[in-house]
Amino acid sequence: MLEMALGMPLVLTLGGYGAELSNYAIVNQRVNQAALQLADNGSRVGANNGLATFQLRELDLNDVLQGTRLAGKGIKLTTNGRITISSLEYVQQSYDSVPVQRIHWQRCIGARGGSGDAGYDSSYGTAPTSAGSTATQANAGTATPNGMGDAGAMVNAPSGAGVIFVEVNYQYQPLFGTLFMTARKIHYIASFIVRDKRDFAQIYNPSPAATAATCDLHAA
Repeated sequence: MLEMALGMPLVLTLGGYGAELSNYAIVNQRVNQAALQLADNGSRVGANNGLATFQLRELDLNDVLQGTRLAGKGIKLTTNGRITISSLEYVQQSYDSVPVQRIHWQRCIGARGGSGDAGYDSSYGTAPTSAGSTATQANAGTATPNGMGDAGAMVNAPSGAGVIFVEVNYQYQPLFGTLFMTARKIHYIASFIVRDKRDFAQIYNPSPAATAATCDLHAA
């Protein structure tokens, strides 16, 4: 009994710390996979319009965002985090005289971010909420000639095509409060080249219109 009394605090401390580190590693992997899955899905979705191109709709974006939310339900990904999906395109729109690389549109999901909650919205450029909603220069988005990403590892869209760029910021929730680890932000990005021959003119929203998941909204 004396040996157990002397050894138990050490065993419990090491066991708890090991469990916390293991959980932190698992959550990191799940956030990373959520970013990769969303970028992959976002690069594939669209409706065939019969003209050998695929139209991206608000409904399609809502579907892939909700799929990510459900996949991350176990760690409350959208309650404790923020997901931004951007379309980085290098195309010549009808109102351009030359091809322009720009963030044509962005969509978001997650309760974090916004005023007073810095560090959870996009770190690599933003586009107005109306960007991409019409095929007009007024909704052209934001020019980003250098691409998106960290310095020295910028992602650029291929000529005449686009890249789906996803950023996930998530606040890790420790198993044992602040005993072994404080709450900290987990940050991952992922990008995939658009797979099909997408119509980059705009995001379409045919009737019945879907509610766009614009980045001024903050909800899980």
